[in-house]
Amino acid sequence: MAEPLTSSRALPVPHPRVPAALVIRALLACALLASALLAGCGGERLRDLYFALQPEVSVQPSPRPIPGTLRVIPLTAQGFVAGDRIVYRTAQEPLQVYRYAELLWEEPPATAIANNLTAALRAAGVFEHVVTAADPARAQYLVTGELNRFEHRPTDNPPRVLAEMTLTLVRGQGRNVLVARNYAGEEPTAVGADGRTTPDAIVAAFNRLTGRLIGEVIADAQRAAPRLQ
Repeated sequence: MAEPLTSSRALPVPHPRVPAALVIRALLACALLASALLAGCGGERLRDLYFALQPEVSVQPSPRPIPGTLRVIPLTAQGFVAGDRIVYRTAQEPLQVYRYAELLWEEPPATAIANNLTAALRAAGVFEHVVTAADPARAQYLVTGELNRFEHRPTDNPPRVLAEMTLTLVRGQGRNVLVARNYAGEEPTAVGADGRTTPDAIVAAFNRLTGRLIGEVIADAQRAAPRLQ
């Protein structure tokens, strides 16, 4: 019967004529040499930078809140957009998506956008009550959606960030679709005198764009309020 395969790599077996101690010392020396070569070639590893998605949303107070409770469901996302690394795409390779190795979001953008949307809905007083998915309160309305695009375009002229999301407002009982809309936009990133942009400039552009899109959501909800009263 054949021996079962294992996922672990087998260690080298010392030759019968070579003392095991010499083999161990040789292996340790090789490992130290490899470490030294990697340190010399690669240098010090760059430090990860974490950024918060905290858009400034400008909203007008609603004249009359929609009676009932709205529950904001966390947005879904697919692929790299669902992760915590900042995503980018180049004009030379528009079908390929990349991630910046050291630039990360404090929390995935889909989660952060849902949290900021919740805060903006409460601040504007669009609904009588606004709760999150973790709140056990009974909700008469639900807002769900998907973050389809959230990326940096460093090779565009000028460099910019893009975002696209789809939101749907449904009735809590029966799940009837009341409003469904796609929100998309772009925002240029600031460029220095050397023609380069910085991580801070990229994140600032994302925050401006996200704030503008959330503002559009709030305005749409306020316009739809008379039909839901």
